Amino acid sequence: MAEVVKQFPVEKEYEKNPDITPEDIRKLREWLKAQPHLPGEHLDDLDLVIIFHCCDNSAEVSKQVLDLHFTLRTLITAFFKGREVNQRVEQSLYTVLFAPLPVSTVHGYRAMYVRLIDPDARNFNFADTVKTLMMAFDLWQYEEGTWPGFVLIIDMDMTTLGHIAKLDLMTIKQVLFFLQECMLVRLKGVHFLNAPFFMDKVMMLLKPFMKKSLLDILHIHQPNSEALYEYIPKKAFPKEEGGEHKDHNSLRDEMIERLKVNKQFFKDESLRRVNEALRPGGKATVEDLFGIQGSFKKLDID
Repeated sequence: MAEVVKQFPVEKEYEKNPDITPEDIRKLREWLKAQPHLPGEHLDDLDLVIIFHCCDNSAEVSKQVLDLHFTLRTLITAFFKGREVNQRVEQSLYTVLFAPLPVSTVHGYRAMYVRLIDPDARNFNFADTVKTLMMAFDLWQYEEGTWPGFVLIIDMDMTTLGHIAKLDLMTIKQVLFFLQECMLVRLKGVHFLNAPFFMDKVMMLLKPFMKKSLLDILHIHQPNSEALYEYIPKKAFPKEEGGEHKDHNSLRDEMIERLKVNKQFFKDESLRRVNEALRPGGKATVEDLFGIQGSFKKLDID
């Protein structure tokens, strides 16, 4: 039975990251109080530590990333509005497996394993998949706090051209922009497993929206490749992949229950939105944001 997740204690963050001090967070909080459009009253010190940490402890970068992060959570409604286990989210959970792996990588990074568990492309909705992934991710980060790094593993072995046909360009652009510019994590790698014969077509869709820093940490593995297991032990994967973790159905059911039981977390999270009417200098729009040049936040590369 899933339980209500408890927030990771901020005191332990200072022990985990001695290079971040309460004074750093106090200064960020003071700046936040002076931003009338940002949801400062709904952000606690753990949120600010996570932001500061993912921005390599830079106060100035933290301010820019914080603003952009919550602006996108407000404007990209397909990903961040109505965050509850409704019929569409449940459909995603029965179509795609979202499995935080129980073991860290050899570098101490946390990894999430994502794969289709229903091969019927008619049941696949890309925007709903991203929405559900972000729900699983946010709850996990709330529970564990900062990580030295994060790795996303996408297993393509059930993916067909029918699925690729459902990847619309605007959703690709939005998800990659969020991932590269303001996701509150030190992204260390994206791995595609069991690359299909049409992987070049997938990359043609993704590459126009990817910076060199993301391309540098992107790894494509051919079917039956064992290369990934040098970094993450095979035993951490589900049984169907030859690992010692739980099977797909158990992991699916646990995630559905976990998201349902923690509905209050998502209600509270929905308050963390920007009031564009109060933004100094005028409202931001999705069009404005996707015209931004340059990167606020560099990706960490080992």
